[in-house]
Parts: sequence; C-alpha cells; structure tokens
Amino acid sequence: MTTPAPEEPATREPQTGYQVSLPTVLREWGRIGCIGFGGPPAHIALLRKLCVDNKRWLDAREFEDAIAACNLLPGPASTQLAIFCAWRVRGRPGALAGGAAFIVPGLVVILALSVLFLSGTPPLWVRGAGAGAGAAVAAVAVQAGWSLVPPSWKRAAGSRRLRWIGYLLAGGASAATIGPWLVLVLLGCGVIELAIRHHQSSAGPHAIAALPVLAARALRAAGPARAFGTVTGAAALLPVAWTALKVGALSFGGGFVIIPLMQADAVGHHWMTSAQFLNGVALGQITPGPVVQTVATVGYAAAGIGGGLLASLVAFSPSFAFVLGGARHFDTLRGNQHALEFLDGAGPAAIGAILGSAIPLARALAEPWQYAVLAAAAALLLGLRRGVVVTLLAAAAAGTVIALAGGPLPH
Repeated sequence: MTTPAPEEPATREPQTGYQVSLPTVLREWGRIGCIGFGGPPAHIALLRKLCVDNKRWLDAREFEDAIAACNLLPGPASTQLAIFCAWRVRGRPGALAGGAAFIVPGLVVILALSVLFLSGTPPLWVRGAGAGAGAAVAAVAVQAGWSLVPPSWKRAAGSRRLRWIGYLLAGGASAATIGPWLVLVLLGCGVIELAIRHHQSSAGPHAIAALPVLAARALRAAGPARAFGTVTGAAALLPVAWTALKVGALSFGGGFVIIPLMQADAVGHHWMTSAQFLNGVALGQITPGPVVQTVATVGYAAAGIGGGLLASLVAFSPSFAFVLGGARHFDTLRGNQHALEFLDGAGPAAIGAILGSAIPLARALAEPWQYAVLAAAAALLLGLRRGVVVTLLAAAAAGTVIALAGGPLPH
C-alpha cells in the first residue's frame, strides 16, 4: 500500500497559478470594506463567510489559526486577517489589492465626515450629533474592554491570575494617566511575563525578537515627539506619522487601545479640542472598515487631507509588512510558546488600557446632558446589549435634538 504524500502547509503561497483573479479580490474585499460596520467581529464574520463558508478558499482550521496569529501581532488584527486571506487566494499582489480594497472605502467616508465635523463652522445639527455621539464613546470603550475580560481571565490559570490582575491594572492606570507612554507599558507587561516564565533557556524568543528594538525606538522618539508642541500644517506631518506609527506598529489589542495613544497627541498638540477628538472616535466607530481609521481624522485635523492620508498610510503599512513578510510562518507563530507567553502579559494590559481609556474620554465631556447620554448609552450597550453602531446613532440623534432645541454645546 502506497503512503500518501504529505500535504504542503496551507499557508504556503501558491507557486503556480492562483485561486482567484485580482478583479475578484478587489470586488470581494472592497464589498467587505463597504459593508463592514461593527468593527473586528463583523469583519471576521464577513471574511469567514466569504473565504470559508461560501467560496471554500480556506478551510476552517487555517482561518482560525490565522485569527490567532493576527491577535499575536501589534496593530489592527482584523485588517491583518483581511490582508492574509487575500494573500492566500492571490499571493502578494492579492494581499496589496485586497488590503487596499478593504481599507479605502472607510478611509474615504471618514475623511469626508472629518471635513464636515471639523470644519470651522459646522451646521448646528452636525455639532449636536457630534456632541451626542461623542458622549457615548466612553460607554463603548467599557463595553469593548469588558467583552474581552472573560476569555482572557479563563486563559489565566492558577498563580497567573494574580499577575493578570496586575497587568490589567497597569494598563488601565496607564491609559487613564500617561497615554503617550502606554506602548511601553504594554511591551513591559509582555516582557515581564515572558521573563517570569522563560527560566529554562537563556536564548531570546524568536517570535518577539524585535521587541527590544521597538521599545528603544519608542524611547528615543517619544521625547522629540512631545517637543513639537503646537504644530499644524506641513510641520505637523512628522508628529502625525509618529502618532500613526504607535497605532499601527506598537499597540497590542487594537480597537480602543489606540485611543489613549492618540488622545494625548491630538489634544496636546492642539490639533483637536477634546470635543472634536470624541467626534473623531465616534466617526471611527460608525464608519465601515477598520476602527483604526480614527487616526485619519487626527491626521486631517493636524494637516488637512494630506495629513489624513499620511496617517492612514503609516498606520496600516506595518500590517501589510507583517503579512507579506511573515504569512508563511503564521502557523508557527500561533504555536510559538514564547509569543503566547508574551501575549499573556501584554493581553491583559491591553484590556486594562481599553477600560482605562473610558476615564479620559468621560473627562472630556463638557455639558451635563452629555453625562445623561453617556448613562443611556451604557444602559443600551451593557444592559440591553444593543450594537455599537445603533447606540452611537441614537446618541447622535439625541444630541441633534438637544442642539436644535437650543441646548448648550461643547466648544
């Protein structure tokens, strides 16, 4: 009886021919970019339906492995998953085309809304909608963080749970107080956990060998970035790029982890007021595609359309680099014990950062009625379990009604 030849790893890029054409990739990934409201859970569901259930381009195991590998990487995990799936069906050209098709629709929408909401004299109803939606953002942060607590706590067994609590508190306190330095706290928690558990070998973990380099770069760049002070227009491009780099290459957990990273820069450099920043976060939640698109609003506030495009380019470039450079090794990364140990420290810290980001977001509210909207949003999200998009649109509608009725609006 002949022994069947071993199958090649599913993550190997096709050497002869591809599963689909580039126009198909552009069409299908562009469609997901247009209808992908609801953040990473919605994006993952749409990609699974397309690639696993309907087209069978990937099997379920490979898709789940890709999700796990992307969650081990810094930056927006659902964007990395979209790029990976496109890479699997059409190679490197597909990864570039599919990733761009997934990102661009939301980028166009959020830049258009940024022009409307951040113009010098937006209409009264626009100001009211922004104030209402912005008031609900802190509740969205709490809901996003709380949803991640049970599975993370379950993975922490025995004595690790005490450290888990410590990492969670460290991330939350950092997000609430020292937003610009949050990156170093996330990296530090991961390295501490790795050091505690990595006692059998003196060799450094290959999967995260770049972390000391990233930390050193962060330390060198953080000082100059804060020294820019109030800069706008072309002079703001360098600090905008640094802010976007922190979002795209140095943040674990994605989603609301990026909020404290951006808030200190956006408000501290006087690119945006606190109220405008809340508007920007809300826009990132209600537009399709990656939530990280919020960084384009910050870039627009700092340097116009060029700043928004630069911020998006810098924020998403690391995701393309991670996939194009390492997609063949995603199955290895998922099983790499050192990477998992690092994430056991950085993961709880990222959850704490998401929860802690609600504090500065709530502090940014200026009018009493906004706190009432915040409480109502928390009831909708946490009590009635309504969706984020529906809650934000309801909050925006409430703000519009209040504004048109003559209620006070934040400046």
